[in-house]
Amino acid sequence: MLRTELLLQRLNEIGKSLERKGGALLLLGVGSVGVETERLDEFSDLDFFVIVKPGEKNRYIDRLDWLEEIHPLAYLFKNSDVGYKVLFEDGIFGEYAVFEEWELANASYTDGRVIWKDPMYGNTGIAKPSNPIPSLKNDSLDFPLNEALTNLYVGLGRYARGERLSATRFVQGYAVDRILSVLHLLEQEVDYFPDPFGNERRLEKRYPRFAEIIGDMILGYDHVPESALRILNFLEEVYPVNRRLSEEIRRLANLTCR
Repeated sequence: MLRTELLLQRLNEIGKSLERKGGALLLLGVGSVGVETERLDEFSDLDFFVIVKPGEKNRYIDRLDWLEEIHPLAYLFKNSDVGYKVLFEDGIFGEYAVFEEWELANASYTDGRVIWKDPMYGNTGIAKPSNPIPSLKNDSLDFPLNEALTNLYVGLGRYARGERLSATRFVQGYAVDRILSVLHLLEQEVDYFPDPFGNERRLEKRYPRFAEIIGDMILGYDHVPESALRILNFLEEVYPVNRRLSEEIRRLANLTCR
């Protein structure tokens, strides 16, 4: 059986297990096993919500027999008060959370797909959240790109004093993140499953032109100055960078380049 088929089968089996155990109302698949099954592949995992009746939440959090009876668990980690990350013995990885209905009334989450529901439960509208997820995208270049420039400056200063890990994060992490937040203003975005929780997700398909050059901006721990110069060059191509700040960034980069 293909792994993608196994993922979907496992999710259906979880729904049947919830039905047998009782106390559950709804199983929602989210992410690539939710409404975005078109992007499901052999590297996907199971992300799902279990909606339970009042008073049943702790039963489904504290006792995992509803999963273990489907297939043995090799690893489990309670990563929040409401759920776990788990690995089944056959290599299927999953992350889930258990809620009572009222807890999702003001929650922000992506659209889900109803996998199973109690026949007596009518609120399938819960699959579509009422509260939008705050956008990670900016509608102006000014703030993010000036932040990116100051990230370069601060990062290079830290690199010069020997704080290389911090410098790596400022230059190759924070500054790049600022660019990603406005990339839709700089390049036509290909409509390929954007993730509201991370601008970096599926970047290579959504922004193929930028994907060709980003590797030169993230050269690693020992090449922070070179990365900073490549980022600065890009910023100067798309934005009127302050000349004096640009000179200082280049001075610091050239001072610390090998």
